[in-house]
Amino acid sequence: MSSGFLALMAFAPILLAGVLLIGLRWPARRAMPLVYLLSAGIALFVWDMSFNRVLASTLQGLVVTVGVLWIIFGAILLLNTLKHSGGITAIRAGFTTISPDRRIQAIIIAWLFGCFIEGASGFGTPAAIAAPLLVAIGFPAMAAVLMGMLVQSTPVSFGAVGTPIIVGVNTGLDHAAISEQLAANGSSWDAYLQLITSQVAIVHALVGTVMPLVMVIMLVRFFGKDKSWRAVFEVLPFALFAGLSMTIPYLISGLLLGPEFPSLIGGLVGLAVVTSAARFGFLVPKRQWDFAPRDSWPEAWMGTVEMKLEELTARPMSSFRAWLPYLLVGVLLVISRVFPEVSTAFKSVAINFTDILGETGVSGGVQPLYLPGGILVMVVIATFFLHRMKVRELGKALGESGGVLLSAGFVLLFTVPMVRILINSGVNAADLPSMPILMARYVADSVGGIYPLLAPTIGALGAFLAGSNTVSNMMFSQFQFGVASNLGLSTALIVAVQAVGAAAGNMVAIHNVVAASATVGLLGREGTTLRRTVWPTLYYVLMTGLIALFAAYVLGVSDPLMAG
Repeated sequence: MSSGFLALMAFAPILLAGVLLIGLRWPARRAMPLVYLLSAGIALFVWDMSFNRVLASTLQGLVVTVGVLWIIFGAILLLNTLKHSGGITAIRAGFTTISPDRRIQAIIIAWLFGCFIEGASGFGTPAAIAAPLLVAIGFPAMAAVLMGMLVQSTPVSFGAVGTPIIVGVNTGLDHAAISEQLAANGSSWDAYLQLITSQVAIVHALVGTVMPLVMVIMLVRFFGKDKSWRAVFEVLPFALFAGLSMTIPYLISGLLLGPEFPSLIGGLVGLAVVTSAARFGFLVPKRQWDFAPRDSWPEAWMGTVEMKLEELTARPMSSFRAWLPYLLVGVLLVISRVFPEVSTAFKSVAINFTDILGETGVSGGVQPLYLPGGILVMVVIATFFLHRMKVRELGKALGESGGVLLSAGFVLLFTVPMVRILINSGVNAADLPSMPILMARYVADSVGGIYPLLAPTIGALGAFLAGSNTVSNMMFSQFQFGVASNLGLSTALIVAVQAVGAAAGNMVAIHNVVAASATVGLLGREGTTLRRTVWPTLYYVLMTGLIALFAAYVLGVSDPLMAG
């Protein structure tokens, strides 16, 4: 079989998902079972994978799905708990005092609070937390999901306290062989990883500073009453200020502190600076912007978790006490990721499945306390006491949250196993590389010298498939390193833009869209969200590719650590 035919076969599940979800606007619950069946068929009959390995990969995907659903459940449960405790009423009132302007609210909650949560937790958590919070303060569900997805970009490479670099790149590269090469040139693995980290931070800072402006453009153009560009230009200075307030501390942290802290520090510093600025009216547009009245919203904008004002519990509560649960989420996520003793204790509670069906390397596990879902549930229990709730109120929140899982679970039952089949397809009787690696090789062989332009797109493709920057880096880092070596390019630069592209790919990752949609009851309209998030994703990978080309051929960026 020709390499072109094999590349087409490997790409076929992605193509089918794109056609059904984006082209035909099918709901994911109809599209993803077909995409799963096609993936399994290609794995069995073209890649010659054993039926046992396909089944083991499917079961591995189901284990991962349990973890994703646990996060969704935690995010929805916290929102519903705050709805019944009176916290949401106080948060809504608090945002009106910072600024009643919806553009400012989107920037503060989705961009800045979202960046902080991404830095602490990762794995799609910001969209799952920010989207329902935006709905709670009066955003249409569709707009809330879109804002939540757009934050899945700049902070993602350093999400979950640096996991995409520390785990993804670290385990994705051939540690032993590269370390030998580095040692021969008087350098070390740690110095090389820091070089990659610095370049990731620089590229993200250059490309990501305009993301708050992109959010405002999408908000105004898709959800505004008159969709006027005037409403965008009015908030341009504030949006760029908010972008820089996050990316400057983010960049400094990446250059000086390593991969653990850029998104955490960038989000936290940005949140403090921008919230204070908004309170004082600094760069805030004089003309306030809002959505049209709720009764004129199209049905497609509405989710089943819409918060009606009359449904919200109202009881006297300070803004600080209302926000305390979200503050606790951030603090607990940081403590559980930064302090090894706490991390080990949380991870010790685990359900693991090793070598599923005897397939070596196909393993899965769930760590209910360490996953953000566990931390969110702990905060719910704390909120019960902090907000002096009644048992009946918590019971209502539990009942409402459980219902959402059934519909989200069905879609993810097919999406995640499909991804695991593609990733695990490297073990087969035909002696072929895995489908993602074969696709990437075909692209590299076809484009030659302009490869730096396309390297971020390969990273994004991995994230689109896996819903994870970390997994994309694990799949493609060594491949990107090899292509860079063969073309005489800086290996650190190409691995760095792989990580940046993989971050951007999270904006179109199907199971991230499903997870965010589930938190606001918007399942079935994932295709509409993807049609919109594809444009910011293309902006991100194209700009990153152009920067990589410029760095490689104009600046002549080389690998000082690998030279010699």
